[in-house]
Amino acid sequence: MAEDPQRNFRSHYYEKVGFRGVEEKKSLEILLKDDPLDVEKLCTFAQRYPLPTMYRTLVWKVLLGILPPHYESHAAVVSFRKEQYQDLLQALQVIRFVEDSTPQVWIYLRMYQLECGTLPRRPSHSLGPEDQMLIAIAEAMDEMMENDVDSYWLVKCFVKQFYHKYGDSLPHLPKSLEHYLNLEDSKLLAHLQTCSAINKLPYDVWFTHCFAGYLPESSLQRVWDKVISGSCKILVFVAMEILLTFKMKLMAMNKAENITQFLLNVPQENTDAVISKAIDLWHKYVGTPMHSV
Repeated sequence: MAEDPQRNFRSHYYEKVGFRGVEEKKSLEILLKDDPLDVEKLCTFAQRYPLPTMYRTLVWKVLLGILPPHYESHAAVVSFRKEQYQDLLQALQVIRFVEDSTPQVWIYLRMYQLECGTLPRRPSHSLGPEDQMLIAIAEAMDEMMENDVDSYWLVKCFVKQFYHKYGDSLPHLPKSLEHYLNLEDSKLLAHLQTCSAINKLPYDVWFTHCFAGYLPESSLQRVWDKVISGSCKILVFVAMEILLTFKMKLMAMNKAENITQFLLNVPQENTDAVISKAIDLWHKYVGTPMHSV
């Protein structure tokens, strides 16, 4: 089907004047009128466009399997999720694994461990990589959500989906970053290699924790839209755009430790622009889903 020049002009104009997503919001509202919801089309939409704030939680819940596609089941499922949450909380209180003073994110962790059968014998037991990831995701998610029940289920299903879908890909993301950075800016890559910094970049924060605690909420949500809807590779392009954005500063540094320290504390002022450029790079190299919305 031929592209509509008038629509392209309007979309370009909306983007230039700060109203990017006007037509996309209308498209999503049409998709959300389907009953049952078409999960594949919602995934495609989230891959192509940022989700409007007012619909983000609903779409995330559907894509993560917290809510079913049929609207008629939503009320019952929401009630059931609340009951499960309360049952888990009560069980942890009975065995004295949580108290009134326990931080909320640690309650989520203990609930997750209880459900997965990995609850340690003692609360002081050291955390594994998946536990550390859950804590990082939970701290970010808890700031986004209005209630603890939503927050827990989103954290739990995000982490489970991430490890189930992307667990095998995760160790390969640093090499993927090197590959694409070589295509975009071979001089910057060569500098990072010469400084022995390429193997000391903050990969845990970037990839394992999906930028939780690293990006401001509005930017992080746009990245997670892509992760939740089916792409962990977006993480590579966000990392690459951060390197490209601060190229001049990085090129002036010759010690790996200084480069790592700077990247762990990058300025937060223009992260939305960084994410927009990262998404453009992601579409450039990975492509754009073509499912009609």
